[in-house]
Amino acid sequence: MPSDHKTGLRWSNWNLLLILPLLMLITPWFNKSEPSVFGLPFFYWYQFLFVPLGVLCVGIVYVKTKDEPVATGKPDKLGVDDLDEGAN
Repeated sequence: MPSDHKTGLRWSNWNLLLILPLLMLITPWFNKSEPSVFGLPFFYWYQFLFVPLGVLCVGIVYVKTKDEPVATGKPDKLGVDDLDEGAN
């Protein structure tokens, strides 16, 4: 059933916050052993630091964008009658 309703990915400026956890993928930036924390080399504790940071970033983006409509100014893809199981 063709539809002119836009679906798929939504853009918001909050999505830029999702770039922050991706910085841990650039390992040459933090591939060193000093400074160590509790005997743990920098390389490892830096990665552990990014786990809660990544969760925080994803949580913030989710909360800030969950109520935004996928397409503005257009009606929902399905109307109430389409969702009613008893409708023919």
